[in-house]
Amino acid sequence: MNKGPKKSSLSISNQGKRKTFYIKNEVLDLLEKYCDENPHRKKSEVVNDALESYLIKSDTESKRKLKVVSLFSGCGGMDLGFRGDFKYLGNVYPNNGFEVIFANDIFKEACMSYENYFNHTPVHQDIKEYLDSGNVIPKCDVVIGGFPCQDFSIAGKRKGLSSERGLLYLQMKRVIEMTQPEIFIAENVKGLTRLGNALDIIKNDFASIEPKYNISHYLLMAADYGVPQTRERVFIVGTRADSNIGFYEPIPTHAADSSDGRKPWVTSYEAIDDLFEYDGRMKDEYYNQTQYSKAKNYGSRLQGNRPIKKDFPGPTIRAQHHGNIEFHYNETRRLTVRECLRIQSFPDDFQLLGSASKAYVQVGNAVPPVLAWHISKQVREYFSKKNRTR
Repeated sequence: MNKGPKKSSLSISNQGKRKTFYIKNEVLDLLEKYCDENPHRKKSEVVNDALESYLIKSDTESKRKLKVVSLFSGCGGMDLGFRGDFKYLGNVYPNNGFEVIFANDIFKEACMSYENYFNHTPVHQDIKEYLDSGNVIPKCDVVIGGFPCQDFSIAGKRKGLSSERGLLYLQMKRVIEMTQPEIFIAENVKGLTRLGNALDIIKNDFASIEPKYNISHYLLMAADYGVPQTRERVFIVGTRADSNIGFYEPIPTHAADSSDGRKPWVTSYEAIDDLFEYDGRMKDEYYNQTQYSKAKNYGSRLQGNRPIKKDFPGPTIRAQHHGNIEFHYNETRRLTVRECLRIQSFPDDFQLLGSASKAYVQVGNAVPPVLAWHISKQVREYFSKKNRTR
């Protein structure tokens, strides 16, 4: 009795579960024609070889680092979330299988901080000028970027799409058209949802890209994912329409009311109390801890002149505060740059270069790395589903 070819380690029959598959009639006709022309080859052998080839390719694909292009990268908060391999408040956030191959920002000090931490030099140039000069962005699997948000922010002048900066998302569109990634993630402030039909216009512009993308958006609260900050941000997600795979927002791990089994929100006290200098001296062993605004208190009626709450997540860390960064809950001084980094969920080995005012802008503009990590985990799941479907 012919037992057929020896089983490969990657053979479907060696995976522990019985599998059923079907061969389309047109493929079966080609298979029979091939075997008629090659009588030494049995149908079962041809099918087994094809399945083994597929499994090898599938296994290789699942282990491949997915290439990421990052725009408006700032100091690298979103990039760190996608790269992973960092620790924060005793928790480890591993690499979810991504590699950032291109980063860009116009802010000099942010690029300096980015290169210092990632050992990767970002392009320090206006992205429009970079593209207009004929430069090519490398092919990638994912495009991420937090296009400038001040013109959509409630705290800003809310010029929205009427300003040149408000139209910078169109440069992200150009990059997506150039690289044709499987998925892209664009981040912006919650105010984008309150500025007339700005969000719909942006989503429609992204939807006009060829090849077509399915566009959705999600409003995420950073505190719901273990970030000690009540920061809400809009994430616009585009997935290739030809993939037929859906993207789902990350499931919250924390909650203000933890009665449903989730962990309670992380408080300001849990995030920064070990940094407080009870003896009056600054703990200079932590990067950026000695940098803080000396601006006097202009009265609690003005933004940024109140102490943060000790037993509650910190407020949104702002980039543009002109020295009026919130006071520590002990009310002795304003928050240091390191305390802002902690509230933004950056690891302690992340250093911001430049003056205190430049450092405040960098941390305020950043996407919380822990929140970005949860998004990257969902993006990886998207690719895993796509690979299984294939």
